[in-house]
Amino acid sequence: MLKALRKNETALTGLRTDRRGVFYYLRRDLQLYLLLLIPMAFVLVFKYAPMSGLVLAFKDYKIARGFWGSDWVGFQVFADIFSKHDFIRAVRNTLLLNSLDLVFSFTMPIVLALLLNEIKNVKFKRVNQTVLYLPHFLSWIIIGAIAYQLLSVNNGVINNLIELMGGSRIPFLQEDNHWLITYLAIGVWQSMGWGTIIYLASISGINPELYEAAVVDGAGRWRKMWNVTLPSIRVTIVTLLILNLGKVMEGSFERIFALQNKATTEFTTTIPVLVYRWGIESGNFSRATALGLFQAVIGLALVLLADRIAKKLGEDGLI
Repeated sequence: MLKALRKNETALTGLRTDRRGVFYYLRRDLQLYLLLLIPMAFVLVFKYAPMSGLVLAFKDYKIARGFWGSDWVGFQVFADIFSKHDFIRAVRNTLLLNSLDLVFSFTMPIVLALLLNEIKNVKFKRVNQTVLYLPHFLSWIIIGAIAYQLLSVNNGVINNLIELMGGSRIPFLQEDNHWLITYLAIGVWQSMGWGTIIYLASISGINPELYEAAVVDGAGRWRKMWNVTLPSIRVTIVTLLILNLGKVMEGSFERIFALQNKATTEFTTTIPVLVYRWGIESGNFSRATALGLFQAVIGLALVLLADRIAKKLGEDGLI
């Protein structure tokens, strides 16, 4: 009986401590909470507040009538965009480009992180990491200008070298199929260095004893990489894969805008490009908003589906 009373007293004391703890921790970490207000304000102002504009997707928006004065048309705008030939083409190109990006731009950072992890010279490793990170900080306009200087058919540096060596000039950016390959290659070059940061951080958290045990069992570098490193970062890979699947319907407007030209039009019409054409160039804000909402809903559905599949396969997932 005495032990039971003591347990109850301890539980009540802990409950009172927890109730007081909220204000205690709030006072103790007040500066951290104040710093948290900055990103929260950013999310609220630039992410949640603009969601009120989604109502335009269900209205025949006229600037003269205003945001609330325009006529409500329900799903008529969606029916209109679904019947457009450009819509089908944009969905096809968006899925094609982003699926290929997912295959190449998602896997290359993993391979690169594994290779960088095998470099033992610290200085050489840091130099390589810095060089590989740099393309991420260049805007797509700069990258596009560099690409045309290097890969142009008429006076590109690469084609000049090919011609000097006796080869024929290659239309890297002036023919649809070549443009597609160049688009993917430039995307891999721009993103793979920055994408290795998370994987290298995950690799650094692997217990060194696992590698020591693998060495004792006679494993070489490739075996350690395959049997120790990859399984240890599997959770990170699955998490990032789920997040990237949500971007399959998005794509990069800046990337296509910087690399497009009049000679290559087969793959350059994507959903972000179509939103720009309908919304900014044509002034049809209802149609552009509806297309953007459709894109967001499909992206959310893909993330939830990928998360459910990952959990079915025994992974942690996101939610």
